[in-house]
Amino acid sequence: MKILLLGSGGREHALGRALVADPSVTELHAVPGNPGLARIATLHTADPASPEEMVALAQHLGAGLVVIGPEAPLVAGVADALREAGIDTFGPGRAAAVLEGSKAFAKEVMAAACVPTAEARVCTTRAEVEAALDQFGAPYVVKDDGLAAGKGVVVTNDRDEAIAHAESCGRVVIEDFLDGPEASLFAICDGERALPLLPAQDYKRVGDDDEGPNTGGMGAYCPLPWAPADLTRQVMDEVVNPTLAEMRRRGTPFVGLLYAGLALTSKGLRIVEFNVRFGDPETQAVLALLKTPLAGVLRAAARGELDTVGELEWRDGAALVVVRAAAGYPGVPAAGGAITLPSDEDDAYVLHAGTRLEDGQLVAAGGRVLGVVGRGADVDAARANAYGLLARIDYADGFSRTDIGIPH
Repeated sequence: MKILLLGSGGREHALGRALVADPSVTELHAVPGNPGLARIATLHTADPASPEEMVALAQHLGAGLVVIGPEAPLVAGVADALREAGIDTFGPGRAAAVLEGSKAFAKEVMAAACVPTAEARVCTTRAEVEAALDQFGAPYVVKDDGLAAGKGVVVTNDRDEAIAHAESCGRVVIEDFLDGPEASLFAICDGERALPLLPAQDYKRVGDDDEGPNTGGMGAYCPLPWAPADLTRQVMDEVVNPTLAEMRRRGTPFVGLLYAGLALTSKGLRIVEFNVRFGDPETQAVLALLKTPLAGVLRAAARGELDTVGELEWRDGAALVVVRAAAGYPGVPAAGGAITLPSDEDDAYVLHAGTRLEDGQLVAAGGRVLGVVGRGADVDAARANAYGLLARIDYADGFSRTDIGIPH
């Protein structure tokens, strides 16, 4: 099987590693990819958010499966165009991708499917924003209604900051604050059925102890020893399966990866948000433990045949990823800093996220530059392996959180 993988980040490098580990995969191609993916895939120069260019490339390669990593191509309708061309594609069509493209739409679907979530108001004017803030009270939760690369949410006790964020976004969703720890659960979906992956926890704030602004994610780990034993079953029964049924009812069946952001509150399970693609950086940790060959599962989902797959198998132990980000992130990151990487180890390896080659030298080319994955018998062992390899990376402009793997 030839696979075309769309995207250029750490998530895509992790997906690429998992895909080429499947014996059924004969060739892996990526667009645009990154220097890490270049070691295991053939890279191509094209616009992954262009339906026309992706159809042409997939047809030229004779791809048997296209896997779409980031959200932008999904919202742009790339999956629709590929499927119309008869190409098996893992990723939802444009109409289904609105689950991530609009938080207001996601709330509408949750309400129709009776999915437990925070009460919310959609606001477009300052008066509506102020009324919603007064209704819910502090801490204030203000979410950009559209795509914001994981940085469109502000949670603050400062009312002026909440109003300023709302005005900078235009259309926002303001909702009741959810207490308790957060987690993520991914489900591979074929339109009717779904297979859950391991629950994971990521770290959104830029600094230790969850200080500073939100980022795209500074690290993650799985499984979650503190989570209820029946968490996966509960999420599938109360969230994923009802959402799939509602999307079918609307005539937009969901084929791809449904990401459920969870809050385990004092009042029970609540959904924080939906995403429509593998989450970054949770994917880097979750796929490190997956034993079942990934490519066959994604192709079965693309064909509506998940009933032929069976339950997913997992390695024992735990996995953890620590992000090495560029100075200035999540603001304007310092670009061009030289990077020298150590060799991968049995239980720790480096994933490229925002890197490029410049005259043969690996340099930083993004906010989140690298992800260091560690595996171990438990979370502490995985954490030690990841941070041990991280300490051997020569990247003077980079920084990382030191508390990944400590529950928050």
